[in-house]
Amino acid sequence: MSSYVGVLVSDPWLQSQFTQVELRTLKSKFVSNKTQLERFTVGDLPPVFSKLKAFNGTIDEDEIKSVLDKSYSNADDEVDFETFLRAFLSVQARGVEKTGGSKGSSSFLKTSTTTVHHAINESEKASYVSHINNYLRDDPFLKSYLPIDPATNAFFDLVKDGVLLCKLINVAVPGTIDERAINTKKTLNPWERNENLTLGLNSAKAIGCTVVNIGTQDIAEGRPYLVLGLISQIIKIQMLADLNFKKTPSLFQLVDDTQDAEELMGLAPEKVLLKWMNFHLKKAGYEKQVTNFSSDVKDGEAYAYLLNALAPEHSTHVALETKDPTERAKKVLEQAEKLDCKRYLSPKDIVDGSANLNLAFVAQIFQHRNGLTVDDSKTSFAEMMTDDVETSREERCFRLWINSLGTATYVNNVFEDLRNGWVLLEVLDKVSPGSVNWKHANKPPIKMPFKKVENCNEVIKIGKELRFSLVNVAGNDIVQGNKKLLLAFLWQLMRYTMLQLLRNLRSHSQGKEITDVDILNWANRKVKRGGRTSQADSFRDKNLSSGMFFLELLSAVEPRVVNWSLVTNGETEEDKKLNATYIISVARKLGCSIFLLPEDIIEVNQKMMLILAASIMYWSLQQQSDTESTVSEDATDDGDANSVAGEISNLSIDEASESSPTVQDQELLTKAEKDEDEVDGENNKDA
Repeated sequence: MSSYVGVLVSDPWLQSQFTQVELRTLKSKFVSNKTQLERFTVGDLPPVFSKLKAFNGTIDEDEIKSVLDKSYSNADDEVDFETFLRAFLSVQARGVEKTGGSKGSSSFLKTSTTTVHHAINESEKASYVSHINNYLRDDPFLKSYLPIDPATNAFFDLVKDGVLLCKLINVAVPGTIDERAINTKKTLNPWERNENLTLGLNSAKAIGCTVVNIGTQDIAEGRPYLVLGLISQIIKIQMLADLNFKKTPSLFQLVDDTQDAEELMGLAPEKVLLKWMNFHLKKAGYEKQVTNFSSDVKDGEAYAYLLNALAPEHSTHVALETKDPTERAKKVLEQAEKLDCKRYLSPKDIVDGSANLNLAFVAQIFQHRNGLTVDDSKTSFAEMMTDDVETSREERCFRLWINSLGTATYVNNVFEDLRNGWVLLEVLDKVSPGSVNWKHANKPPIKMPFKKVENCNEVIKIGKELRFSLVNVAGNDIVQGNKKLLLAFLWQLMRYTMLQLLRNLRSHSQGKEITDVDILNWANRKVKRGGRTSQADSFRDKNLSSGMFFLELLSAVEPRVVNWSLVTNGETEEDKKLNATYIISVARKLGCSIFLLPEDIIEVNQKMMLILAASIMYWSLQQQSDTESTVSEDATDDGDANSVAGEISNLSIDEASESSPTVQDQELLTKAEKDEDEVDGENNKDA
């Protein structure tokens, strides 16, 4: 593997939006223009962007200028590389919107935010507001603000302090956020508001939302299209929550054999919903196949058949006999209301083919009347597919982590979606820039089994170059879906990523690698310096189950973040769970992106304990004030502490001067010349 470091960006989210091929190409363009111009400003961007292959033929210079004028008030502002990248994303979003496409084959959940629509769909807004009014109307804090009038912009004002966002996430996936960690006051200061928004965004990622092109400031400013994009994902997760085999084992009635059951388990929830709908439509004599929630349902006919099949006691066949689509849609909604389905969409939404609202409508029908029965002859499928609890938790953790990286492909099931090797290559490209040679990769759909093996062999090869423990592991093990080996590989990949994040806090670090022991010793020193007594012997230390060590660590890195009046002594199982849920929410509130569950803390899952400590360490070392104190404090320590100090002695992200091309820039320019043709090629992935 080449020793080439790649292009590093200080903002992890921004880094995740691009492949290294794209970053090298854009970096070369940036450096080239900055070198030629005395001052490289926002006003210079339109002619530069208009010449990029990415926008060739889709958006012209005048349109680019119009997009940038909305984002940047002063065209004379000087541009640094990160501003250049953010401006590129804004223009790209406009290009995607203009062409009416999305930037990849990701799932319905991801598409809703990667395809940015600046024009607000009033029907969708009204539907989401109605949903919020219905589910949060009895909330002790929010009830004084509800119901929201969907005809106004009051919704966008109410979401700005983060409370509604956090509460809605708990409606979608109960227990995600410990509500004791939410700042709930009539008037919040900027710090408290930002904590709520940070908690909300990190928790949204932790339930499966893909947070693309959105930050705390976007919500604080109430940017409508970004707020609605996030809210729609949260509501969809809630509406599709029952479309899995643990909650609804009767879904196995949709398949005939084990192979079909495995395939069904790997489908996205919205695909399972379509399969369920077609299952009933076929039984009802409907001859067409519904493949989407837009054009295939806009005439209302499929709905009429579906409701007649599911609720024959309410069937009048009037909807089927009605010829006018709008009138038929009215009848369909009237019939659905008899099943207690709330009316969140209008007949016009059905006729217009509003995909988001139609998806929610079908999901609501499923929740109230799925029409499935538990088939004893197929209970063996459920028994065969049941994982142990720890395996299920690890699969969930790795799936959510992968989706948070911003890869092009949305993962619905780790054990199914990763078997062709492509997603693993995408992840490796994110966490180890430049490690994947995309010319040798086989892009899905892959029909030939040996092509999948080739991808997975490349995954194992790169893993060995990254010094993963892969003795007697071959690409075919991944293709065959060996769960134990796949989870072991993903754990090493997640651990490597966390350690590299710590190491790369210095852009040109020459120190030794960060180790698990370094993280443990750092955490123990932090707690000790905070005047607390807890210490951890290892990440297997059973004393960690009480939660006190991590609460004291969080308090040490940010004294005001823990409310000690809410902390228990952690002696009983109930107290341990209260502390564990509080720890997770406080860490997310601080800014840590973590995917563990309270059970991982209570049971002292060694892997998750390491990641939690490393995440807190990463946040702490990013703060400039903590950087200065760490340098002076660590200098007084000896032994392993000195080794950490040698690695992180200057932890603030060092942005090198862009005024003239450096040696590294020259390397980038040379490398980019070779890569530029790849950016728009078949192997180019989502920015």
